[in-house]
Amino acid sequence: MPPHYEDSISKAGSADKVGAPELEKTATLEEGEAKFKKLGWKRLTICLIVEAIALGALSVPAAFAAVGMVAGVILSVGIGILAIYTSYVVGQVKIKYPQVEHYSDAVGLMFGRVGMEVVGAMFTLHLILLSASHTLTGTIAWIRIVDNPTICALVWSVISAILLFLLAIPPTFAEFAILGYIDFASIIGAIGITIIATGIEAHDAPGGLAAVPWSAWPPEDITFQSAFLAVTNIVFAYSFAICQFSFMAELHTPKDYVKSIWALGIIEIIIYTVTGALIYAFVGTDVASPALLSGSNMVTRVAFGIALPVIFISGSINATVVGRYLVGRFFKNSPIRYTNTKQGWAVWIFILVAQIVLAWVIAEAIPFFSDLLGITSALFISGFSFYFPALFWFLLIKEGKWNANAKNIGLSVLNALCFIIGLTILGCGTYASVKDIVDSYASGSVRTPFTCSQEAYA
Repeated sequence: MPPHYEDSISKAGSADKVGAPELEKTATLEEGEAKFKKLGWKRLTICLIVEAIALGALSVPAAFAAVGMVAGVILSVGIGILAIYTSYVVGQVKIKYPQVEHYSDAVGLMFGRVGMEVVGAMFTLHLILLSASHTLTGTIAWIRIVDNPTICALVWSVISAILLFLLAIPPTFAEFAILGYIDFASIIGAIGITIIATGIEAHDAPGGLAAVPWSAWPPEDITFQSAFLAVTNIVFAYSFAICQFSFMAELHTPKDYVKSIWALGIIEIIIYTVTGALIYAFVGTDVASPALLSGSNMVTRVAFGIALPVIFISGSINATVVGRYLVGRFFKNSPIRYTNTKQGWAVWIFILVAQIVLAWVIAEAIPFFSDLLGITSALFISGFSFYFPALFWFLLIKEGKWNANAKNIGLSVLNALCFIIGLTILGCGTYASVKDIVDSYASGSVRTPFTCSQEAYA
């Protein structure tokens, strides 16, 4: 029998060939992981600003008009401070549980798979509806800027949706933050022009600034519905915690998040309080929402022109966040999630197109869309900004019993307050929004689905 010799070189080569795809996959995953860990605290602040500060800032003056100057300032500052705290708690969860990448993952730590799936659906639906809201806002902006009633409103709607898609393409938040600087300059410019223009118009009007009908106190005929809608408008202006986990997943130094939330919180409090107080003082009880509509036709056109970047950049980041969530969910252990291959880019583009088309259809098909957004905000933001962070502290962060020491007692009271505020917004905000839909139908102010009429968007 002839001797048998093992071809160790051939076997080794064969083994290398078998292992090559796995090694290549590992290398691609490592490259992708590095690509998505480039976010610093300054760019995190910019991403949070893009998410939080949009034209919602210009709905604050109308909220001040509904509840009066004193209550408006107290609400703006008080809710801002609470938002900073709940955002701090959200960050603490991410530090303690680094595997958390999105809001639903954190809720899953408390309530298991069911909680994770339910909150994941809430998260996705709300952000898609926000994209839809920016589609409508973009439509209104184009109508005002171009001022040509012969153009079908749907043309502007489609253009707005396309712009949202194009701006959502950058897959990492470090890349997206570059757009954020333009976004921030845009909203500051739009707010500045509105404040200056309304101030000049008030000064030049008969009687001057002294004749402007504003009040330190709520109007005598204030209703629960109008008062609570004003409160919820201010609450929603501070609703940045919903995307915080998603942004922090890309931080190269996670503990730096504290700098970001303090920077954002202080910037928001200053912008919202100053904007609300000054424009209300210059325009009075008839201030429009958004306040861009309170100036003359020329001022409105110029202000909307400057606001175009914030309308579309702040709208597109919602699509980017949903895209990161869905890609990470369905391609968790695949290089596809890092969008650094042809297949990865194809999946990324498909997900963006699908959700922007869905957002556009929802915005145009539902005639009471703005009120629907109010309902979903009351249902979802109440949790993302208030009662979920309170539960995070009680179930995931708290060390020892609630009454173990003075610190625990104080934080227990504070988080119980956040929980109660969240539930109050959930119940009362939903009621006020539903009542608003009923009133809109009763007054005949509900527009027709997929309408060409520009007046329907006025």
